[in-house]
Amino acid sequence: MQIKKIQDADVHGKKVIIRVDFNISINELKDVKSAYKLRAAMETIEHLLRSGATHIALLTHFGRPEEKNDPANSVQNIADDVERILDRKIVFVSDCIGEKVVHALETTENGTILLLENVRFYPEEELDDATFARSLCAPFDIYVNEAFAVSHRKHASVHAITQCMDAYAGLWLQKELENLEKVKNSPDHPAVAIIGGAKIETKIPVINELAKRYDKVLVGGRTAVEAQEKKMILGDNVVLPIDYAYKFYDIGPKTIERFCEEIAQARTIVWNGPMGLIEEEEYKKGTMALIEKIVANTEAYSLIGGGESVQIAEESGLLDKLSFVSTGGGATLVYLGGEEMPGIDVLMK
Repeated sequence: MQIKKIQDADVHGKKVIIRVDFNISINELKDVKSAYKLRAAMETIEHLLRSGATHIALLTHFGRPEEKNDPANSVQNIADDVERILDRKIVFVSDCIGEKVVHALETTENGTILLLENVRFYPEEELDDATFARSLCAPFDIYVNEAFAVSHRKHASVHAITQCMDAYAGLWLQKELENLEKVKNSPDHPAVAIIGGAKIETKIPVINELAKRYDKVLVGGRTAVEAQEKKMILGDNVVLPIDYAYKFYDIGPKTIERFCEEIAQARTIVWNGPMGLIEEEEYKKGTMALIEKIVANTEAYSLIGGGESVQIAEESGLLDKLSFVSTGGGATLVYLGGEEMPGIDVLMK
């Protein structure tokens, strides 16, 4: 895959805007539940600073704001966590376009990292509005996409913005593509995919696509329940649960045993989405059993994606024992399903 890489750009003396994905759940104390997405941006930030960029601005969405400047969806809620996890001083800017951004760039010293306000406070973002994209571009010289998780969206901050300034893939985005290409097109066999979570309409394309290339596709979570309720006809190598925990809140012990047998034999494992209602401790059993079995299979290449899957792997201390952890949820499914990725396509050479 030929993509424009930030390593090939001259960033010395330049102001750089990075589209990150810091859309992370926070607890009642407003602490982030998962630090993984924040850490994913670190390598590119350090590369830019070493290469002489004068200012770096981090642009993200956060939550699903229904109105502008909704305090519950302000990026300021995670500013302290961003500063702590990146281990660098962060200056929060209460807008993502206009005079406040310009003022921050003019009044802070070289090497400053800005954290801009929620890009989805502007409805033009999700409309891929060209005028809004130009407003995002205006104070900066170079754009970097480090937000694989939203690159399946045709939004202004990942698509239209590339039409008004030099645009490159960040170091993490490059890793995402390299690892996803590996499991998509050249998996070692036996290859096992695990699909869970909800929203079966988003899962069917990737289930069908993976079933063509993988030896087994194990389906759990609400996706499996809906498939069985609708009596959907799936491939012969698609394996659905044979039992469940209370009210379908988790896969049952017989299914756990069956799925773990397939995982133990695999040489490639791809997983997206939990097996049950992991918000409740008693319904984490299926998900935890599968994570532990994946980690135990040290001969397999393992890739997981999806916010909840990553969060539970991080909480359990097993994140570092996986071969690769994608920051994408829906984007990972779209990519593996062979569908359009607008934010990636515009970065191709």
